[in-house]
Amino acid sequence: MISRKPLTVLLILFLWTSNQLFAQKNPKRVILLIGDGMGLTQMSAGFYQGNGKINLLRAKYIGLITTHSAFDRVTDSAAGATAFASGVKTYNGAIGLDTSGNPVPTILEIAENKGMATGLVVTSSITHATPAAFAAHQKSRKMDEEIASDIARSGCNVLIGGGNKFFTNRSDLLNYKDTMVAKGYSFINNINYLDSVFNEQIACLCYDEQPPSLLKGRNDILVKGTSKALATLSQNNKGFFLMIEGSQIDWGGHEMNLEYTISEFMEFDLVAGMAFDYADTHPGTLVVVTADHETGGLALTGGKRPNDPVEGKYIWNEHTATMVPVYAYGTGAESFSGIYDNTDIFFKIKNYLETKNR
Repeated sequence: MISRKPLTVLLILFLWTSNQLFAQKNPKRVILLIGDGMGLTQMSAGFYQGNGKINLLRAKYIGLITTHSAFDRVTDSAAGATAFASGVKTYNGAIGLDTSGNPVPTILEIAENKGMATGLVVTSSITHATPAAFAAHQKSRKMDEEIASDIARSGCNVLIGGGNKFFTNRSDLLNYKDTMVAKGYSFINNINYLDSVFNEQIACLCYDEQPPSLLKGRNDILVKGTSKALATLSQNNKGFFLMIEGSQIDWGGHEMNLEYTISEFMEFDLVAGMAFDYADTHPGTLVVVTADHETGGLALTGGKRPNDPVEGKYIWNEHTATMVPVYAYGTGAESFSGIYDNTDIFFKIKNYLETKNR
Protein backbone atom coordinates (compact mmCIF):
# COMPACT_ATOMS: atom_id res chain seq x y z
CA MET A 1 0.00 0.00 0.00
CA ILE A 2 1.33 3.47 -0.90
CA SER A 3 1.83 5.69 2.10
CA ARG A 4 -0.32 8.81 2.14
CA LYS A 5 2.13 10.66 4.37
CA PRO A 6 4.31 12.10 1.55
CA LEU A 7 1.16 13.22 -0.30
CA THR A 8 -0.14 14.92 2.80
CA VAL A 9 3.16 16.73 3.29
CA LEU A 10 3.19 17.82 -0.36
CA LEU A 11 -0.39 19.09 -0.07
CA ILE A 12 0.47 21.11 3.03
CA LEU A 13 3.52 22.58 1.29
CA PHE A 14 1.42 23.42 -1.77
CA LEU A 15 -1.24 25.16 0.30
CA TRP A 16 1.36 27.05 2.34
CA THR A 17 3.18 28.19 -0.82
CA SER A 18 -0.11 29.24 -2.42
CA ASN A 19 -1.07 31.25 0.64
CA GLN A 20 2.36 32.91 0.67
CA LEU A 21 2.09 33.85 -3.00
CA PHE A 22 -1.45 35.12 -2.45
CA ALA A 23 -0.34 37.21 0.52
CA GLN A 24 2.49 38.71 -1.52
CA LYS A 25 -0.01 39.88 -4.15
CA ASN A 26 -2.49 41.34 -1.67
CA PRO A 27 -1.24 44.31 0.35
CA LYS A 28 -2.14 44.77 3.99
CA ARG A 29 -0.90 48.37 4.04
CA VAL A 30 -2.18 50.98 1.56
CA ILE A 31 -0.81 54.50 1.13
CA LEU A 32 -2.88 56.72 -1.18
CA LEU A 33 -1.22 60.01 -2.10
CA ILE A 34 -3.36 62.68 -3.76
CA GLY A 35 -1.70 65.65 -5.40
CA ASP A 36 -4.67 67.99 -5.52
CA GLY A 37 -4.74 69.68 -8.92
CA MET A 38 -1.73 67.68 -10.13
CA GLY A 39 -1.95 66.89 -13.82
CA LEU A 40 0.79 65.54 -16.04
CA THR A 41 2.07 69.08 -16.71
CA GLN A 42 2.49 69.86 -13.02
CA MET A 43 4.55 66.70 -12.70
CA SER A 44 6.51 67.65 -15.83
CA ALA A 45 7.24 71.08 -14.37
CA GLY A 46 8.65 69.42 -11.25
CA PHE A 47 10.63 67.01 -13.42
CA TYR A 48 12.37 69.84 -15.27
CA GLN A 49 12.80 71.97 -12.16
CA GLY A 50 14.45 68.99 -10.45
CA ASN A 51 16.67 68.24 -13.46
CA GLY A 52 14.87 64.98 -14.03
CA LYS A 53 15.34 63.71 -10.50
CA ILE A 54 11.90 63.18 -9.04
CA ASN A 55 10.62 60.22 -7.09
CA LEU A 56 7.54 59.59 -9.22
CA LEU A 57 9.86 58.23 -11.89
CA ARG A 58 10.38 55.22 -9.61
CA ALA A 59 6.78 54.08 -10.11
CA LYS A 60 6.73 50.80 -12.02
CA TYR A 61 3.10 50.99 -13.11
CA ILE A 62 1.36 54.04 -14.57
CA GLY A 63 -2.23 54.67 -15.62
CA LEU A 64 -4.70 57.44 -16.46
CA ILE A 65 -8.06 58.20 -14.89
CA THR A 66 -11.08 60.23 -15.90
CA THR A 67 -12.16 62.77 -13.30
CA HIS A 68 -15.69 64.01 -14.13
CA SER A 69 -18.29 64.17 -11.37
CA ALA A 70 -21.90 62.95 -11.60
CA PHE A 71 -23.34 65.98 -13.37
CA ASP A 72 -20.31 68.01 -14.46
CA ARG A 73 -17.43 67.29 -16.77
CA VAL A 74 -15.22 69.34 -14.44
CA THR A 75 -15.16 67.97 -10.91
CA ASP A 76 -14.43 69.75 -7.68
CA SER A 77 -12.25 68.24 -4.97
CA ALA A 78 -15.19 67.07 -2.86
CA ALA A 79 -16.77 64.96 -5.62
CA GLY A 80 -13.33 63.85 -6.79
CA ALA A 81 -12.31 62.68 -3.33
CA THR A 82 -15.67 61.00 -2.76
CA ALA A 83 -15.05 58.99 -5.94
CA PHE A 84 -11.69 57.81 -4.53
CA ALA A 85 -13.02 57.25 -1.02
CA SER A 86 -16.35 55.57 -1.79
CA GLY A 87 -16.43 54.57 -5.45
CA VAL A 88 -19.44 56.69 -6.40
CA LYS A 89 -19.97 59.63 -8.68
CA THR A 90 -21.65 62.48 -6.85
CA TYR A 91 -22.47 66.16 -7.23
CA ASN A 92 -19.79 68.81 -6.84
CA GLY A 93 -19.50 69.84 -3.21
CA ALA A 94 -20.75 66.57 -1.71
CA ILE A 95 -18.74 64.94 1.09
CA GLY A 96 -19.17 61.17 1.36
CA LEU A 97 -22.71 61.19 -0.10
CA ASP A 98 -24.24 59.85 -3.29
CA THR A 99 -26.33 62.01 -5.61
CA SER A 100 -29.44 61.36 -3.50
CA GLY A 101 -27.72 62.60 -0.35
CA ASN A 102 -27.25 59.15 1.16
CA PRO A 103 -24.02 58.44 3.10
CA VAL A 104 -21.74 55.97 1.34
CA PRO A 105 -19.10 53.87 3.15
CA THR A 106 -15.55 55.11 2.69
CA ILE A 107 -12.40 53.06 2.23
CA LEU A 108 -11.15 54.47 5.54
CA GLU A 109 -14.28 53.19 7.29
CA ILE A 110 -13.98 49.81 5.57
CA ALA A 111 -10.37 49.54 6.73
CA GLU A 112 -11.34 50.43 10.30
CA ASN A 113 -14.08 47.80 10.28
CA LYS A 114 -11.39 45.25 9.45
CA GLY A 115 -9.36 46.33 12.47
CA MET A 116 -6.80 48.26 10.44
CA ALA A 117 -5.29 51.57 11.53
CA THR A 118 -6.10 54.69 9.50
CA GLY A 119 -4.62 58.13 8.97
CA LEU A 120 -5.01 61.43 7.12
CA VAL A 121 -2.07 63.81 6.54
CA VAL A 122 -2.67 66.99 4.53
CA THR A 123 -1.39 70.51 3.87
CA SER A 124 -4.90 71.98 4.21
CA SER A 125 -7.40 72.02 7.02
CA ILE A 126 -8.23 68.43 8.00
CA THR A 127 -11.86 69.43 7.27
CA HIS A 128 -11.05 70.46 3.70
CA ALA A 129 -12.75 68.67 0.81
CA THR A 130 -10.29 65.84 0.17
CA PRO A 131 -9.61 64.59 3.71
CA ALA A 132 -13.24 65.22 4.65
CA ALA A 133 -14.50 62.81 1.99
CA PHE A 134 -12.63 59.93 3.64
CA ALA A 135 -13.96 60.48 7.17
CA ALA A 136 -17.18 62.52 6.96
CA HIS A 137 -20.62 62.60 5.34
CA GLN A 138 -22.06 66.07 4.72
CA LYS A 139 -24.08 67.73 1.97
CA SER A 140 -21.56 70.53 1.47
CA ARG A 141 -17.79 70.85 1.68
CA LYS A 142 -18.36 74.26 3.27
CA MET A 143 -19.72 72.73 6.48
CA ASP A 144 -16.38 72.68 8.30
CA GLU A 145 -17.81 72.37 11.82
CA GLU A 146 -20.13 69.52 10.88
CA ILE A 147 -17.27 67.80 9.06
CA ALA A 148 -15.06 68.24 12.13
CA SER A 149 -17.77 66.57 14.23
CA ASP A 150 -17.76 63.59 11.88
CA ILE A 151 -13.98 63.37 11.85
CA ALA A 152 -13.81 63.53 15.65
CA ARG A 153 -16.14 60.53 15.79
CA SER A 154 -14.55 58.68 12.89
CA GLY A 155 -11.98 56.71 14.86
CA CYS A 156 -9.22 57.72 12.45
CA ASN A 157 -5.97 57.10 14.34
CA VAL A 158 -3.77 59.86 12.93
CA LEU A 159 -5.02 63.30 11.86
CA ILE A 160 -2.38 65.82 10.77
CA GLY A 161 -3.10 69.14 9.07
CA GLY A 162 -4.76 72.45 9.85
CA GLY A 163 -8.27 73.35 11.01
CA ASN A 164 -7.82 73.44 14.77
CA LYS A 165 -10.57 76.06 15.23
CA PHE A 166 -13.25 73.77 13.80
CA PHE A 167 -12.63 71.42 16.72
CA THR A 168 -11.89 73.85 19.55
CA ASN A 169 -13.40 77.27 18.76
CA ARG A 170 -16.79 76.46 17.35
CA SER A 171 -20.00 78.40 16.98
CA ASP A 172 -21.87 75.73 18.97
CA LEU A 173 -19.32 76.04 21.82
CA LEU A 174 -18.54 72.31 21.69
CA ASN A 175 -14.90 71.38 22.18
CA TYR A 176 -13.92 68.25 20.32
CA LYS A 177 -10.38 68.43 21.62
CA ASP A 178 -11.72 67.50 25.06
CA THR A 179 -13.88 64.76 23.55
CA MET A 180 -10.99 63.26 21.60
CA VAL A 181 -8.56 63.45 24.52
CA ALA A 182 -11.13 61.59 26.61
CA LYS A 183 -11.13 58.91 23.91
CA GLY A 184 -7.36 58.55 24.20
CA TYR A 185 -6.04 60.97 21.57
CA SER A 186 -2.96 63.09 21.97
CA PHE A 187 -4.27 66.43 20.66
CA ILE A 188 -1.52 68.94 19.83
CA ASN A 189 -1.24 72.12 17.77
CA ASN A 190 2.49 72.27 17.01
CA ILE A 191 4.34 70.03 14.57
CA ASN A 192 7.48 70.32 16.70
CA TYR A 193 5.74 68.41 19.50
CA LEU A 194 5.03 65.45 17.24
CA ASP A 195 8.29 63.62 17.93
CA SER A 196 7.53 63.54 21.65
CA VAL A 197 4.13 61.85 21.15
CA PHE A 198 4.06 58.06 21.12
CA ASN A 199 0.33 57.50 21.35
CA GLU A 200 -1.42 55.34 18.74
CA GLN A 201 -4.09 58.05 18.34
CA ILE A 202 -2.83 61.50 17.37
CA ALA A 203 -4.52 64.72 16.26
CA CYS A 204 -1.91 67.31 15.30
CA LEU A 205 -3.76 70.35 13.95
CA CYS A 206 -1.02 72.89 13.50
CA TYR A 207 -2.95 75.85 12.11
CA ASP A 208 -6.20 77.48 13.11
CA GLU A 209 -7.64 77.21 9.61
CA GLN A 210 -5.66 76.72 6.37
CA PRO A 211 -1.87 76.36 6.53
CA PRO A 212 0.11 78.90 4.48
CA SER A 213 2.08 77.88 1.41
CA LEU A 214 5.69 76.74 1.59
CA LEU A 215 6.65 80.03 -0.07
CA LYS A 216 5.00 81.89 2.82
CA GLY A 217 6.61 79.89 5.60
CA ARG A 218 4.58 76.73 6.17
CA ASN A 219 6.37 74.30 8.44
CA ASP A 220 7.25 70.79 7.28
CA ILE A 221 3.87 69.42 8.30
CA LEU A 222 3.70 67.05 5.30
CA VAL A 223 7.14 65.47 5.71
CA LYS A 224 7.09 65.19 9.51
CA GLY A 225 3.42 64.23 9.46
CA THR A 226 4.00 61.43 6.96
CA SER A 227 6.97 60.09 8.89
CA LYS A 228 4.99 60.07 12.14
CA ALA A 229 1.91 58.56 10.54
CA LEU A 230 3.90 55.68 9.04
CA ALA A 231 5.64 54.97 12.34
CA THR A 232 2.37 55.11 14.29
CA LEU A 233 0.14 53.15 11.92
CA SER A 234 2.78 50.46 11.46
CA GLN A 235 2.14 49.34 15.03
CA ASN A 236 -1.13 47.73 13.93
CA ASN A 237 -0.38 44.16 12.84
CA LYS A 238 -3.59 44.04 10.77
CA GLY A 239 -2.28 46.77 8.48
CA PHE A 240 -3.36 50.32 7.72
CA PHE A 241 -4.83 52.77 5.25
CA LEU A 242 -3.17 56.19 5.00
CA MET A 243 -4.23 59.07 2.76
CA ILE A 244 -1.70 61.86 2.21
CA GLU A 245 -2.65 65.00 0.28
CA GLY A 246 -0.46 67.66 -1.26
CA SER A 247 -3.38 70.07 -1.00
CA GLN A 248 -1.76 73.24 -2.25
CA ILE A 249 -0.53 72.10 -5.66
CA ASP A 250 -4.12 72.99 -6.54
CA TRP A 251 -3.95 76.36 -4.82
CA GLY A 252 -0.93 77.34 -6.89
CA GLY A 253 -3.02 76.64 -9.98
CA HIS A 254 -5.90 78.74 -8.70
CA GLU A 255 -3.46 81.61 -8.20
CA MET A 256 -1.90 80.86 -11.62
CA ASN A 257 1.45 80.93 -9.86
CA LEU A 258 3.92 78.44 -11.30
CA GLU A 259 6.49 78.89 -8.53
CA TYR A 260 3.79 78.11 -5.96
CA THR A 261 2.68 75.03 -7.91
CA ILE A 262 6.20 73.64 -8.38
CA SER A 263 7.28 74.19 -4.78
CA GLU A 264 4.22 72.32 -3.51
CA PHE A 265 4.73 69.53 -6.04
CA MET A 266 8.37 69.07 -5.05
CA GLU A 267 7.42 68.60 -1.39
CA PHE A 268 4.68 66.17 -2.41
CA ASP A 269 7.16 64.24 -4.56
CA LEU A 270 9.54 64.03 -1.60
CA VAL A 271 6.79 62.45 0.46
CA ALA A 272 5.97 60.06 -2.40
CA GLY A 273 9.61 58.99 -2.23
CA MET A 274 9.21 58.36 1.51
CA ALA A 275 6.22 56.14 0.76
CA PHE A 276 8.13 54.22 -1.92
CA ASP A 277 11.03 53.72 0.50
CA TYR A 278 8.60 52.42 3.11
CA ALA A 279 7.17 49.95 0.60
CA ASP A 280 10.70 48.74 -0.18
CA THR A 281 11.36 47.91 3.45
CA HIS A 282 7.84 46.68 4.29
CA PRO A 283 6.72 44.05 1.76
CA GLY A 284 2.96 43.95 1.52
CA THR A 285 2.64 47.72 1.07
CA LEU A 286 0.85 49.32 -1.88
CA VAL A 287 1.49 52.97 -2.78
CA VAL A 288 -0.86 54.76 -5.19
CA VAL A 289 -0.16 58.35 -6.26
CA THR A 290 -2.74 60.29 -8.25
CA ALA A 291 -4.78 63.53 -8.44
CA ASP A 292 -8.43 64.43 -8.09
CA HIS A 293 -8.23 66.73 -11.13
CA GLU A 294 -5.92 69.12 -12.95
CA THR A 295 -6.00 72.82 -12.10
CA GLY A 296 -5.30 75.74 -14.41
CA GLY A 297 -4.79 74.07 -17.78
CA LEU A 298 -1.06 74.52 -17.29
CA ALA A 299 1.24 74.37 -20.33
CA LEU A 300 5.04 74.45 -20.22
CA THR A 301 6.28 77.07 -22.66
CA GLY A 302 10.04 77.32 -22.31
CA GLY A 303 13.20 77.73 -20.27
CA LYS A 304 16.80 76.86 -21.08
CA ARG A 305 18.15 73.58 -19.79
CA PRO A 306 19.46 72.65 -17.36
CA ASN A 307 19.36 75.51 -14.86
CA ASP A 308 16.87 78.13 -16.05
CA PRO A 309 13.51 78.26 -14.26
CA VAL A 310 10.67 76.39 -15.92
CA GLU A 311 8.38 78.67 -17.91
CA GLY A 312 4.66 78.01 -18.16
CA LYS A 313 1.22 79.50 -18.64
CA TYR A 314 -2.22 78.72 -17.25
CA ILE A 315 -5.33 79.05 -19.39
CA TRP A 316 -7.48 80.00 -16.39
CA ASN A 317 -7.66 79.75 -12.60
CA GLU A 318 -10.08 76.83 -12.19
CA HIS A 319 -10.10 73.06 -12.58
CA THR A 320 -10.09 71.29 -15.94
CA ALA A 321 -11.59 68.00 -17.15
CA THR A 322 -8.40 66.43 -18.47
CA MET A 323 -7.41 62.92 -17.43
CA VAL A 324 -4.76 62.72 -14.72
CA PRO A 325 -2.00 60.17 -14.13
CA VAL A 326 -1.83 57.34 -11.61
CA TYR A 327 1.53 56.06 -10.34
CA ALA A 328 1.60 52.76 -8.44
CA TYR A 329 4.39 51.07 -6.54
CA GLY A 330 4.77 48.02 -4.34
CA THR A 331 2.54 45.04 -3.70
CA GLY A 332 -0.45 44.96 -6.04
CA ALA A 333 0.71 47.95 -8.09
CA GLU A 334 0.16 46.14 -11.38
CA SER A 335 -3.62 46.55 -10.97
CA PHE A 336 -3.35 50.30 -11.51
CA SER A 337 -2.08 50.29 -15.10
CA GLY A 338 -4.39 51.26 -17.94
CA ILE A 339 -7.10 53.87 -18.45
CA TYR A 340 -10.10 53.83 -16.12
CA ASP A 341 -12.42 55.99 -14.03
CA ASN A 342 -11.49 57.64 -10.74
CA THR A 343 -14.07 55.49 -8.92
CA ASP A 344 -12.02 52.41 -9.84
CA ILE A 345 -9.29 53.56 -7.44
CA PHE A 346 -11.74 52.76 -4.63
CA PHE A 347 -12.72 49.36 -6.01
CA LYS A 348 -9.16 48.27 -6.68
CA ILE A 349 -8.10 49.12 -3.11
CA LYS A 350 -11.30 47.70 -1.61
CA ASN A 351 -10.76 44.42 -3.44
CA TYR A 352 -7.30 44.11 -1.88
CA LEU A 353 -8.55 44.90 1.61
CA GLU A 354 -11.33 42.34 1.30
CA THR A 355 -9.04 39.57 0.09
CA LYS A 356 -5.82 40.20 2.03
CA ASN A 357 -6.69 37.80 4.86
CA ARG A 358 -8.60 35.22 2.86
